[in-house]
Amino acid sequence: MISVLVVDAQPLQRLGFRALLECTPDTEIVGEAGTGTEAVRQITELRPDVVLMDIRMPGVDGIEATRRIVAGGGRSRILVLTTFDVERYAFAALRAGASGFLLKDIGPDELLAGIRAVAAGDAVIAPALTRRLLDAFADQLDGDLCGPVRSDPRLSFLTHREREVLVAIGQGLTNGEIAQRFTLSESTVKTHVGRVLAKIGARDRIQAVILAYNMRLTRPVQQFVSPVSGGRPS
Repeated sequence: MISVLVVDAQPLQRLGFRALLECTPDTEIVGEAGTGTEAVRQITELRPDVVLMDIRMPGVDGIEATRRIVAGGGRSRILVLTTFDVERYAFAALRAGASGFLLKDIGPDELLAGIRAVAAGDAVIAPALTRRLLDAFADQLDGDLCGPVRSDPRLSFLTHREREVLVAIGQGLTNGEIAQRFTLSESTVKTHVGRVLAKIGARDRIQAVILAYNMRLTRPVQQFVSPVSGGRPS
């Protein structure tokens, strides 16, 4: 059972989330909050698996609440939901430590899939959106992304294949796409991804993407052959 804390400034929005999650066999709402401050307070007591986090709230907003929750070192994973300005807010939320970013106009099945993915330790941002965000906000990453690969002691712990997988993660590829690129089974790719995340100390795939950019293993979007288009998370 996946425990969920719903954080949203709008009571009707919280009611809608509750109606959906209470009708889903593998999810349960353990609490609700209408402000970021209230959410941070409830985390310690409720310890939910997943937090559905609104962005715009009075006082402490969703991004700052996410930052405080992650800094607290708890196991709760944050799935940020908003209705507007994807690029403006998504990158800030991810840098704050969110494990995913979705728009509120997605369908119920997509939201539930996102909750399950985040609870399992994966990210729920479409690969194409990840690439676009990192390209649009490249100036917020560490330095010149087009220079030579940076030396980082964490890379020395990776095998050649794991380093290839990290590059592919940085390019926003799903497990299925990585499997096709290297002619591997998806279960083998999943194992490689898990080992890569553990060795580089990444919380999830989003952090691995940012790390790949900061190490200059992955280049800005305009250098990719594939066009930016929609996609589903792995």
